[in-house]
Amino acid sequence: MLVLNRQYLQPNIKYMKKNLFNRKLFFALLLLIAFGNCKKDFTAKSSSASNDMLSLAATKPNIVLILADDIGYEVPTVNGGESYSTPNIDMMARFGMRFTQCFASPMCSPSRFMLLTGKYNYRNYHGWGVMDQSQRTFANMLSDAGYDTYVTGKWQLDGADQSVRIFGFNQSYTIFEQYDQTALNHDSDPKTLGRYKSPELYANGASLRAGTTVNKYCDDILVDSVVTYASRSTQRQKPFFIYYPVSLCHQPYSPTPDDPQYAAWDPLKQLSDSTFFPSMVKYMDKKLGELFRRFDSMGLVKNTVFIFVGDNGTPHAIYSMYKGQLVQGGKMQSTVWGTHVPLMVYWRGVVKPGINSDLIDFTDFLPTLAGIANIPLPTTYGPLDGVSFYPRLKGLPGTPRSWVFCHYDPDHINPSVLKRWIQDTTYKLYDSTGYFYNTVLDPYEKTKLKDSQLTADEKAIKANFQSIMDTLHN
Repeated sequence: MLVLNRQYLQPNIKYMKKNLFNRKLFFALLLLIAFGNCKKDFTAKSSSASNDMLSLAATKPNIVLILADDIGYEVPTVNGGESYSTPNIDMMARFGMRFTQCFASPMCSPSRFMLLTGKYNYRNYHGWGVMDQSQRTFANMLSDAGYDTYVTGKWQLDGADQSVRIFGFNQSYTIFEQYDQTALNHDSDPKTLGRYKSPELYANGASLRAGTTVNKYCDDILVDSVVTYASRSTQRQKPFFIYYPVSLCHQPYSPTPDDPQYAAWDPLKQLSDSTFFPSMVKYMDKKLGELFRRFDSMGLVKNTVFIFVGDNGTPHAIYSMYKGQLVQGGKMQSTVWGTHVPLMVYWRGVVKPGINSDLIDFTDFLPTLAGIANIPLPTTYGPLDGVSFYPRLKGLPGTPRSWVFCHYDPDHINPSVLKRWIQDTTYKLYDSTGYFYNTVLDPYEKTKLKDSQLTADEKAIKANFQSIMDTLHN
């Protein structure tokens, strides 16, 4: 390549002006100089923009939020579970922070409303899976802050791809479900119907071509999509937020690719079989391990926060051994076994490994993600109920909760279903009935505490709980 500069040209200008040919050459050379200077200026600007993106990616960690379906607190071995194999969830706890007092709603749709919006259900929940499109989510918040945002897995809101985008996700690879009142009884659906083997998936709202997923397993595809999206965002030098609501381990139960029955299994004909639940838990954990290894191979683990949490308790038909006792799953019930869920945060080199007993509820995730991303809470989303536990990840005091609250109205039709309660790590009070329980001694809530039996301290706790609940209304 010919390289020209003013020092070379200056002594020869008079000579090149002597004839027309030289003049043409002269002007051509001047154009080369101008182009070279413009190119240099463009390169400098491009380099500056690139540096800005690198700076953004360096100061804002990547975030992967993994929401497991129907996984109660008693499932992971690290929590005391004795029925399942969960080495990768246990690894998150061993090298990250394990929270022992995280509480969700008894069912998935109400839980996801709280998780996405940072609001209690009385503020914005008006029916199963139907979120008003005026609402804003943690994905809107992070997208506005410069994150690539992606959802892959179980999208349980109506509106398909339109709602995916309105609620802040740039791209999606999802399972869409039916959104009517029959969804409340979806656990009675006896067949796997496109959820696990040969799944029905949509890429940015478009159904995958017929035959694309035949005999493939849903979470194999989903994990591949997570890795692909993370790789693309990294190439774009942008931080990413990936919301991965796992398809596992919801009913109907069926074999995974690691089970010998998988090859012959017909999801359209064969009935759900709960004996596969342990295998499904094991496979979910296996896919998490694969996700960590693939991120590590891309050099992304050090700058990625992984959050694992269950969406509600384990289904009622599932019995598990937990710390030497047999526990029946409590999904759809407001007891500890219906709402107590595992929560692990793994952030290599940042989160000091340990156990945290702070009370956490699902409204707390939005402000916590804001803390992780180092951005202010949005001021245009209306009232937010969550309390950030981000300071606790950094070993700072923070402002831990002294109570958690749940407004549970899953169908928003039958007033008798509505339950509201407030609790701490020991006591729990229901708003409508006034029933008061010691959930440590009575986790199934079989015997309410009578006022005549309460100590002075217990009376004060009950009165305080009621005074707080009286403020939590529309």
